[in-house]
Amino acid sequence: MDSFIDKKFIRISLLNLLIVALLGVLMRYKIGFEFNYFDQKNLQHAHSHFAFTGWISQTIMILMVLLISKELTKHRLKLFKLLLFSNLMAAYGMLISFAISGYSLSSIIFSSISILTSFLFSYCYFKNLNLIKSKQIRRWFGAALFFNIISSLGTFALVYMMITKKIPQHNYLASVYWYLHFQYNGWYLFACIGLFLGYVQSVVKQFKVSMVVFWLFATSCIPAYGLSVLWLKISPVLYILIILAAIAQYLGGIIMLIRLRKYKFLENIRTNKLSVLLFIILGIALAIKLSLQLGSTIPAISKLAFGFRPIVIAYLHLALLAITSVFLITYIYATQKIKINYLSISGIILFVIGVYLNEIMLAVQGIASFSYTVIPGVNGMLLGISLLILFGIFLIYFSQLKKLLLNNFKHDDNHLLKS
Repeated sequence: MDSFIDKKFIRISLLNLLIVALLGVLMRYKIGFEFNYFDQKNLQHAHSHFAFTGWISQTIMILMVLLISKELTKHRLKLFKLLLFSNLMAAYGMLISFAISGYSLSSIIFSSISILTSFLFSYCYFKNLNLIKSKQIRRWFGAALFFNIISSLGTFALVYMMITKKIPQHNYLASVYWYLHFQYNGWYLFACIGLFLGYVQSVVKQFKVSMVVFWLFATSCIPAYGLSVLWLKISPVLYILIILAAIAQYLGGIIMLIRLRKYKFLENIRTNKLSVLLFIILGIALAIKLSLQLGSTIPAISKLAFGFRPIVIAYLHLALLAITSVFLITYIYATQKIKINYLSISGIILFVIGVYLNEIMLAVQGIASFSYTVIPGVNGMLLGISLLILFGIFLIYFSQLKKLLLNNFKHDDNHLLKS
């Protein structure tokens, strides 16, 4: 993938993240103030589908293709660009159709195009996995693609229920959580770890993660789905498997952190203080997530968690925003996939501060809901934090356009002088 296309796709991803943040601000505004132009539920669908497809999946696919782009033939590279474009169009289609009409024929069509594109991407990437020299990275990417495919079963189940108008509450929630689990605990997590390992190996040549870590995460991913549906009637045998899955992922995280410390990963990137700080924050966020998973196997805690919506929202934001999105921004910064300047660095700092302030406020709101305590002004504070996140992303995006805009102005000035 030539540098122009590379930067163009990354810029589009940043624009998509900006749109996701704008929708987040709009939803927060509607909670506290009157705004009658969009249905809140439809906005939520547009926000989540576009965040998953237009921001996270699109960016992960771009970064995965970039890892093998130099080894690809022109024909195969063109095919991957076509798939990225197809996914992008499907994402914009879902953004508009869900915002206007929620679940409808048009949104289902665009969702189907997105799923078909993900299938084709997975197939094409599987065929080219051997272009990646590192066997470890190949394994993580292979598993990521597999979990991406099986996550679609949840979407198919949802579409079937919407078409037939038969939507049992338990079946609906189980389908939603199936999709969510295999996206953020499967496709996103495994792809991000694969990307991270590639970066670490470029910094610490001799670095290797024990295959035990991979197998702990890979074999536990499917039974770990049970952590999302503990409110169902689960047999004792399945419950034990779910507990073992949570323990396996917790151990996998600990082993990986120990290996990173042993090979002095942070010491090797100490010249870039922002990268060091971001990776430390990500490590803490991942440790919290794995600890929460383990804690949720305790029946009393799981009943509390699933009984209060703010807790569920806080956890989803932890997985999707505080871990996945912050990692992607950190990765494209650390690997210099974006132009590094004062604006982009300032934007990253504001974005990350906003993300974790948002997570803290959601967690406090969730804990307060246990005693049915309403925190005064919480919606206003969350709106303010959403605006901070939006401004941070805007700075990152604008920093990538700055040179283009200056060049255009210079071109226009020269043209006027000549005329």
